[in-house]
Amino acid sequence: MLHHDLLEQARGIEGEIVALRRAIHAEPELGLETPMTRDKVRAALSNLPLEWREGPSSTGLVATLKGGAGPGRTVLLRGDMDALPMPEETGLEFASTIPGTMHACGHDAHTAMLAGAVRLLCARQNELKGEVRFMFQPGEEGFHGAKFMLEDGLLDPLPEAAFALHVMPNSKHGLVVGRTGALLASADQFEIVIEGRGAHGAMPHQGLDPVPIACEVVTAIQAMVARQFDAHDPVIATVAQIHAGTTHNVIADFATLVGTLRTLSPRHRDKLHGLLTQLATGIAQAHGAAARVTITPGFPVTNCDARAVALGETVAQDLFGETAFRRLDQPIMGAEDFSYVLEKVPGAMFFLGVAHEGVDWHKCPAIHSPRMMVDESALPKGAALLAGCAVRFLDRGWD
Repeated sequence: MLHHDLLEQARGIEGEIVALRRAIHAEPELGLETPMTRDKVRAALSNLPLEWREGPSSTGLVATLKGGAGPGRTVLLRGDMDALPMPEETGLEFASTIPGTMHACGHDAHTAMLAGAVRLLCARQNELKGEVRFMFQPGEEGFHGAKFMLEDGLLDPLPEAAFALHVMPNSKHGLVVGRTGALLASADQFEIVIEGRGAHGAMPHQGLDPVPIACEVVTAIQAMVARQFDAHDPVIATVAQIHAGTTHNVIADFATLVGTLRTLSPRHRDKLHGLLTQLATGIAQAHGAAARVTITPGFPVTNCDARAVALGETVAQDLFGETAFRRLDQPIMGAEDFSYVLEKVPGAMFFLGVAHEGVDWHKCPAIHSPRMMVDESALPKGAALLAGCAVRFLDRGWD
């Protein structure tokens, strides 16, 4: 049975949760190597009965808590640790001290909430039957940190369930959101290089201008998405950059298009890759040019297990009240590398609203904004929710 005092206990360690979040926020780190953050986590939890594992590919950590009530199920809780390469404009007293680097996606809060969940569960170790693993993961922002930790064997043997939590700064304070099936999209990057032939800008007939060909490709990509994919299984193809030429009166040798591809199903992901290549090369050839298409695979679709979503909904309502959980009608077209874990382990990710109480949360800066803010009073709720999911799964499984 879920312990209903988890939230009260979490509020009792709010100071420790907030202090860790602020320390991490002030010294953000990028990519797979986050040694300062790792050391802060280890120091904050050094007095607890945990077994630690690290791998060769990153500074990721997995801490294991073995329940004192004997063997049983195994559940994983995950928090990410890396920041973004962008300046901070919050004006906070604990703002980033590292120029051009900021925790603008809430990973500082995720790590602090997970550390809080560790403390809550260690405090009831003797009541737990089974094992809880805590995954402190770097490299979520495009560096495939979860994939590397899986390949390093840090999660072996695989747990039976996995849960993660992501803050949402422009969502109602304390609201927990999730959905069954696709929660977030796959995200791939593409580069298309149109190879023309340079010439003087006043004599275009002596060259092969790649710019109008590139423009035709951009337009054709939008028509392809609108006309060759089912609108009920969304696809997004965004050309985010166009580069060509060096000055106003020279026709460039080549033009480069760079962008992102988002899908919600493996079927559409494969189809989109094939059609993009066919479209770009075909249009270029029609103009006597050539196109080189490079697609760099990113994160897969984040698929949430129906049983895990139901479990999280029950825990959120038990802890925070009947109106505390809402199911999303539609997926979000952002991406998450927790998807790598969910490909192998049934589980779910949830969003936690961290807008300040009483504000118009619709107008709050979103994640990846240099002005993103977190109401730290919501962090104990996140710690309690993570701990509650672990307690319930160890106690009852998917029942």
